[in-house]
Parts: sequence; structure tokens; C-alpha cells
Amino acid sequence: MDTRRALLDALADGPVSGPALAADLDVSRAAVWKAVEALREEGFAVESTPEGYVAPADPGYCAAGIEFGLDAPYAVEYHDSLTSTNDRARELAVGGVADVAVVADEQTGGRGRLDREFIAPSGGVWTSLVTRPTVPPARAPLFTLASAVATVDACREAGVEAHIKWPNDVLVGNDEDPGDDGGRPGRGGRKLAGILTEMEGEADRVSWLVVGVGVNANIDPEALPAGATSLRAEVGADVDRRRVAATLFERFASLAETAERSDRILAAWRDRASTLGRRVRVDTSSGPVVGTAVDVESPGALVIDTDDGTRRVHAGDCEHLRDADA
Repeated sequence: MDTRRALLDALADGPVSGPALAADLDVSRAAVWKAVEALREEGFAVESTPEGYVAPADPGYCAAGIEFGLDAPYAVEYHDSLTSTNDRARELAVGGVADVAVVADEQTGGRGRLDREFIAPSGGVWTSLVTRPTVPPARAPLFTLASAVATVDACREAGVEAHIKWPNDVLVGNDEDPGDDGGRPGRGGRKLAGILTEMEGEADRVSWLVVGVGVNANIDPEALPAGATSLRAEVGADVDRRRVAATLFERFASLAETAERSDRILAAWRDRASTLGRRVRVDTSSGPVVGTAVDVESPGALVIDTDDGTRRVHAGDCEHLRDADA
């Protein structure tokens, strides 16, 4: 373990002296001091007291702040601004890196599915995880479901009762209660977060997987597209972005460990989904599929009961239908 991460772990347990840390890590006191200064430069304001080094009361939204107390195997690479966290994560993945979370305060060229523009101003939680799961490419969609579950759990911990519209839209509310922005019929609620998963692989294994998540955290809805909302708007106050990111990473890591057996991920997704039991229309490459969504099956197919029998849809734009549209 490097001195920086060891120092963060030690600070989580209370004051730690420089000599004690140097002895535990078998490094010089100068190396410990250098690590402390590097944390301070990141924005993690370590205090010096007679008892030793003490973590700041407010760890801040920075790499060290997010890593502080993090129970997930990711190193954090933080940027004040990036064109796209997914683009940076792909660069790292191609370079052989794994288990890194790229985080930016803002994105200037964010994108969603089908290369749609993704608005990502300062104040959100914009992040992309670089992983190298030992699964075949056919199971990669499970990580998209896992990221949706992790995002919902992070939003709920922040005080917002989020839910999932198939496959990975994270929303709050519903069509019958669209909010002051008016929403959009079929949206299924006000959008809190978006997810974009990208991968490269061979026939029998995934080479790398990048899971991009964007959460509208401390942002005014006026700065977002119509029908979107933010954690701040729903709670009525700023949320702790550091905890939102950390919860997302910890929950995703826990679920990703079980990807070889999909039942846990599927069960968690079903428990948080608003699509199941709804009349839906899914626009697919071969035409629309209309019916009642009854289940999700591995690795992420939506099972729809239609007038012509049961259909399994693996990809498409899902619309929740109101009774008048059914």
C-alpha cells in the first residue's frame, strides 16, 4: 500500500503521529511529511496537533476526500474539469489501468447513450469507473444494472426516493406527478442520473469495462434539460457529494463481485425498478414492442407480455405508457 493511502486509512482511526506511521510503513518521516503535504495540496486539510495528524472535519470533494474511509478498491483521479470522464477512463483502460474512479467537478463534453448530449455543470457527481471483470462480454450488461442499483442507493442515502426505469435511468416521482418542470409523458419521473457503459473485449472475456455515472447533485434544475431534477432540488438543500460518490462506489463494488452469478444483481435491480408491472413501449431496432413489463432476466433483458406472446428485449428506448396510451 502506498504511503498516501496508508495515511488516509490511519487518519480514519483517529490521530496518528508521523513517527508511528513511518515505523508502521517502514518509510522515512520525510516520506510521511511529503504525503501529508500532498493531501493538503489536494484540498484534504490534514491538521497537525500534539497527538499527531488529524483528518479534517470536512474532507472536501477531492480525490483524498472521496478515498477517505472508502470501503471499495478504487483509487480516485479527480479533475476540476474534464471534457468527459468516460473518455479519460477509456484512456486509462487502454493503458492497462484498472480499479480507478475518474471524477470531475464538471464535464464540458459529456455524452449519454446514442451520443446524446449530457449536461454536466459544476456541482454534480460525474464519474467513470475503470474495471477489468473476469466475465465474458455477454455478461457485461449486468454491470449496467449494478451501476443503476448503486446509483439509486446513493441517491436514497442522500434522502431522495429514487427508482430505476429500464434499463438504467435513475428517476424520482412518476408521470402522474411530473413536478413544476412538466416532465415528459413516458419518462416515468424526473431524471436524477444517467449511466453509460462502454467496454472492449474478446470472444471469451472482457478486456476492460468503463461504467460512467452522472448524478445531478447540487445543481439548480434550471441548468438542466427539461424533465430533469437534482438531489438539491428534491431535498431542499445541498447534499454531501463525497458521500454520494463513496456510496455509489462501495455499492457497485459489492455487486460487481457477484457478477459471475447474476441472481443478486437481478434481485437488487427488481427491488428498485419502477418499470416492472407497467405497460411499456420499447422502441427497438426491429420495431416497437408494446405490452406489460413482467421481469428482467440475465444479463439485463426486459421480459414483456404482449398481445402476441412474451418478448425479451435486450436494448431499446423504454417508455412508460399511461392508461390512455395503453
